[in-house]
Parts: sequence; structure tokens; C-alpha cells
Amino acid sequence: MLFILPLVVWFGFRAVRIYFEKPQAILVLGGSTVALERERFTAEFAREHPGLPIWISSGSPRDYTEQVFSEAGVDLHRLNLDYQAVDTVTNFTTLVDELKQQGVQSVYLVTSDYHMRRAQIIGEIVLGSRGIHLKPVSVPSEQPEEPLSKALRDGGRAVLWVTTGHTGASWSRLHGGR
Repeated sequence: MLFILPLVVWFGFRAVRIYFEKPQAILVLGGSTVALERERFTAEFAREHPGLPIWISSGSPRDYTEQVFSEAGVDLHRLNLDYQAVDTVTNFTTLVDELKQQGVQSVYLVTSDYHMRRAQIIGEIVLGSRGIHLKPVSVPSEQPEEPLSKALRDGGRAVLWVTTGHTGASWSRLHGGR
């Protein structure tokens, strides 16, 4: 009981803080086939949050992305496009230090609903290692939720990155990918 009580208090405090904390940026995770869908969703979401910078990690090609946001009436100066990531773990590891340098302490995390569990686990570890909190915003889809095994595998890779600076990306591609 003494072990469980601090965990319950910590998770409760964290949930309340996330609920009331106002994110300072929008972070969108790209993906080979769903990036444009996520970007369309984010363009509308960004209109509701006009002061926030938008970070897109390995999304659609620049021309398409800029067209989507321009058509939605979003100032393109808000966009920060980064194409370094090769998978979900590196979506976070390639941007976390940049976000920290910009003074970001909390982000809206935008990704597809079926991908959110894995993205949240990785984000909590990688962004959390720099004191950055996340607030999930799911893009609706018709896809079934990803297997828990992918979330656990990539959560382990996130811990590996925090402790060693290496993501294990090449190992991940050999064992089932993005």
C-alpha cells in the first residue's frame, strides 16, 4: 500500500496538471501514408489556437503541407517542418532539444487515434526527459489500435535514447518498422 499510494498521487497530480496546462506548441507526427490526413486535421486545430507554433516531424512534402495550411488560413510562418525522423521514436528525439531551446514546456501532440498510445508512451519518456509535457489530440481514423507490443518496444527504445543517446532505429526497422 505504501508503494501504490505515491504512484496514485503522482498520476493524479500529473493528470490534473495536464488538464489545466496550456500547451505552447503543436507537435504533429508524420507518417508515410497518413501525414496529409494529420496535417489537414492540424490545420483546422491550429486555427483554434492561433498563437501556437506548429512543428511537423517527417510529414508530407513541403509544398503539400504549405498548401494545406495556407488553404486553412494558417500563417505559414508558424510552421516548423523537420524531415529527420525515420520512425515514431525519432519523431521525438530529433525535435526535443529544439523544442527545449525554444522554451517550450508543453505541447499538443497530434497523431492518429490508433497510434496515440505508442506516441504517448514515447513522448512521455523523450519529451519528459527534458521537462516537456504533452497533451494528446487524436486524429480520428478507421484503423484498429496498434498492438501493445509496438508501444512497449518503442518505449524501450525511448528509454535507450534517454540513457545512451541512441534510438535503436536500425534494429527497429529490421524487426517490424515504423
